[in-house]
Amino acid sequence: MDRLILFRHGKAENESASGDDFDRRLAPRGLRESAEMGETLARLGLIPDVALVSPAARAQETWAAAQPAFPQARTQLEPELYNADPGTILQAAEAAGRGCGVVMVVGHNPGLQELTVRLLVEGSAAPAVMARPMRQFPPAAAAVFLIDANGRPAFDGLFFPERGG
Repeated sequence: MDRLILFRHGKAENESASGDDFDRRLAPRGLRESAEMGETLARLGLIPDVALVSPAARAQETWAAAQPAFPQARTQLEPELYNADPGTILQAAEAAGRGCGVVMVVGHNPGLQELTVRLLVEGSAAPAVMARPMRQFPPAAAAVFLIDANGRPAFDGLFFPERGG
C-alpha cells in the first residue's frame, strides 16, 4: 500500500426504521456530501484501487454515492470495520494493501478519527494540520496518507465537506 484514504460515512439519519444503529441510512445531505467528496478526491488523483467498506447501511450508501468517481475501484465489504478501533482499521487496510497501491476505508468514528490523529502524530504532521482532526472528523471527511516501504505514514491531505446549501 502506497496510499491510505480514510473516508468517514456521510451524515446519517438519527434513527433507523428498525431502531438498530447498523441500519441507519444516509440523510439527503449525507448522500450529497459523499458524492461531492468522491468527486473531489478523484479530481485530485486520489483514486483507490480497493475500497474496504463497513457493511453498515450508512457506510455502504456513502460508498455507493462516491463510487461513480472511482469506476475502476474494487469493493470489499469488511464486517470488522463496523465501529472498528484504529488498530482493526489499519490491519484491514494493510492486509488489502499487500496487493494494491491505494486503499480507501469507508467507515465510522471514533475509529477513523482516532486513526487519523495517530497517523498524523506518527508522521510528524505540523500542529496546525493536527488541530482540526483532533477536535472533529465530521461526516464525509477524508484523510489521506502516503505510506512508505516501512509502513510509516506521511500526511497527504485532509478534506472536509463544504456545508453550503
